[in-house]
Amino acid sequence: MNNQICQCVFYGLLAMLCCGCEFPADTTFKDGIIYCSEGNPDSFNPQTTTNHVTLDASAHQIYDRLIEREPYTGNYLPGLALSWQLSDDKQTLDLTLRRDVAFHTTKYFMPSRPFNADDVLFTFNRWRLKTHAFYPVAESYPHMQSYQLRKVITDIKKLSEYKVRFTFAHSNHDFLSHLASDYMSILSAEYAKALEKLDAKTQIDKLPIGTGPYLLVDYIKDEYIRFKAHSDYWQGSSTLKNLVFDITPQSSRRLAKLVTGECDVVAHPAASEMALLQEKANIALQSKAAENTAFWAFNTNKPPFDQIQVRRALAMAIDRQSIYRSIFYGTAFPAESVVASSSWGHHSGLPKLEYNPEKAAKLLAQANIPQNFSLEIWSPHIERAYAPNSLKMAELIRSDLARVGIKSTIVSYEWSTLRRKLAEQDYDTVLMGWTADLPSPDNYLQPVFSCAAKEAGINYANWCQPEFDDLINSAMQAPQNEIAQGFYHQAQSLLRQEMPVMPIAHSMSFLAKRRHVINVKFVPFSAISFKNAEKY
Repeated sequence: MNNQICQCVFYGLLAMLCCGCEFPADTTFKDGIIYCSEGNPDSFNPQTTTNHVTLDASAHQIYDRLIEREPYTGNYLPGLALSWQLSDDKQTLDLTLRRDVAFHTTKYFMPSRPFNADDVLFTFNRWRLKTHAFYPVAESYPHMQSYQLRKVITDIKKLSEYKVRFTFAHSNHDFLSHLASDYMSILSAEYAKALEKLDAKTQIDKLPIGTGPYLLVDYIKDEYIRFKAHSDYWQGSSTLKNLVFDITPQSSRRLAKLVTGECDVVAHPAASEMALLQEKANIALQSKAAENTAFWAFNTNKPPFDQIQVRRALAMAIDRQSIYRSIFYGTAFPAESVVASSSWGHHSGLPKLEYNPEKAAKLLAQANIPQNFSLEIWSPHIERAYAPNSLKMAELIRSDLARVGIKSTIVSYEWSTLRRKLAEQDYDTVLMGWTADLPSPDNYLQPVFSCAAKEAGINYANWCQPEFDDLINSAMQAPQNEIAQGFYHQAQSLLRQEMPVMPIAHSMSFLAKRRHVINVKFVPFSAISFKNAEKY
C-alpha cells in the first residue's frame, strides 16, 4: 500500500469524523433529490444488518452486486459479473467479472485500481472466515449466518484478475438469489488494506467505499446523510448530482415536508395519511406488494412464555380486527401464517387464529398463571410498513390483555437501542416483523425462526426447533416447487402449533413523492434505489 493512499485515508477519516457540515440552507435543489427517511442507519454496510433503514441508505446507493435481479420477472441480470456458469452438478459457479469499474474517490480514500477479483474474495471471505482480519469488526452478519452460508461455500478461488470460482458443499441451485440480494454488496479490498495498515478497520462499515451510483459525503446522526453522484460510475453518472436523506422519524413530519416541498420523496407514509395524499394533485404514490409480516414475538427462553399453552392463550386474547381497523386502515391483510399470502409457499389451509378472551383466560388459569400477572411489551420506536404505529399497536394489545386479567407495560426503544437490548435476551414479548429479501418462501422462515437465526440474534422468539430446521432444509433442497411446498406447509403448521409468535398482518408498502420525481425504484425484495431517478 503506497504512502499517498494511506495518507489520503488518514486525513480523510480525520476530516469525516471531525467535520460539522451543515445541511444546505437551500434544501430545494434542481440537481438533486431530498428523501425523507424514517431513521438512522446502523452502518453503511448491508453485510452487517437486516435493518431496512441501513439497506435503503447503502445497498443501492453506495454499492453494486455481482448479479442483479429484474424485480417483476425474477430473471437474473449482469451486474459486476458479466456472465456466470453453474456446473452440471451445481457444485461450482464460475463468474466472469466486468472490467474498468471504478471505486469511489472520496476525501477519505483514493483508489489506485479498478474493481477486480480481489474485491470479490475480500467481500465474501470477510464474513465467511472467522480467521479473517475483518471478521470481528462487525458484531454479526445476520443474513449470512441465518442461512449458514459459510457452510454452503467451501472455497472461493481467484482464477484470474477477472474470473472467480465458488465451490459449494453440496448441489446448490439457490445461491444466485443470494448473490442478487441487497446483502451481497461488493467492498473494496484495497480500501480494507489501507484501513488495516492504519489500525482503523472499524471505519470500513462507517465510511464506505463502493462502486455504486452515489458516494457518501457526510452523515450527521438524527439529521441527514448526504451523497453525491459517482462521476465515474460504470453505468454512467446520474443526472442528479446530489442525494440527501433527511432523517425524519415522525410520519406526520415527513408528510408536512412533502406537502411543502422540503422533501421530494418520503418513506412509508402512514396508512391514515393515504386519503390526504391522494387528494394532492402534485403528489404520487408508489406501492409494492405485502411481502412482509408483522408479529408479536414471545421470548420462549423465559417462563412462562416457554409454555405453548401460555403463548396460545396470549394470542387468543388479542383482537386483531381492531388492530387492522386502527393501525392499517385497509392497507393490510390478516396474517394466519408468517409467510405472506402472495408467496407460492404460503399455507392457505391453516385455521384462522381465534379471538376468544374467555377461552384465553381459562387456558391461562390451567397453566397456573395468576390473576394480575404482568408482562412487558417491547415496541420499536420506528415506523415500518408492517408496523406504521407500533406504539398504538402495543396499546391495543395491552387493552386486550387487561380483559383476561393480565397487566402489561409498554417499553419503547429507538431501533439501535432495541436491537442491543434484545441481544441480552432479557425481555418478555416484542412487537416485530420481517420483510422478505428473496422471493423464496424460506426467506420468511429460515432467517427469522431457525436455530441459526437464534444464534445470529434475529430470531426474536428465541425459538429453536430442529424439526423445523429439517423441514426448511428439505424444502430448499427439493427438486421441484410442488415437493418443496409440502415441506413449507409442514413448517408453517409447526409454527402455528408451537406459537412462538402471533402473526398479525401482511401490509402493503407505500412511497410518496412529488410528481416531478420519476424512476425511483421501489420494488419487492429490494431496498429503495435512486440510481435512475430523475427530476423534471
